[in-house]
Amino acid sequence: MENQREQVIRWAMEHFGVEPEYPWPDSPEAFILRHPNSGKWFGVVMAVSRARLGLPEEGRADILNVKVDPLLLGSLLETPGFLPAYHMNKLHWVSLLLDGPLGEEDILPLLGMSYENVAPKGRKKGGKKP
Repeated sequence: MENQREQVIRWAMEHFGVEPEYPWPDSPEAFILRHPNSGKWFGVVMAVSRARLGLPEEGRADILNVKVDPLLLGSLLETPGFLPAYHMNKLHWVSLLLDGPLGEEDILPLLGMSYENVAPKGRKKGGKKP
């Protein structure tokens, strides 16, 4: 059976044509997902000490950081499995516990939202009104 980390990779490849990048040799399990048009990250998966995340258990936790609408952030953080973003801007990013209570139905829509949030924005048309 596929774990959450594998599901994230499969879903990113199937829906966005994006392969994970492994930029940190000292953390070979950590990867980023980069938007093909903007070059910006829309997902970061890594294993982090549970103590660093403020969790009582010992060991490490797999997390996925995604960029969300700041208006959505407050309600997400009230839900088990969502944490303030680890090592990212806490106003725009949230960490999801991949080895916690969240299922595919919680994780994948937010990954899609994050993809859209980092997509290139259309240029506003300037000029004077007629």
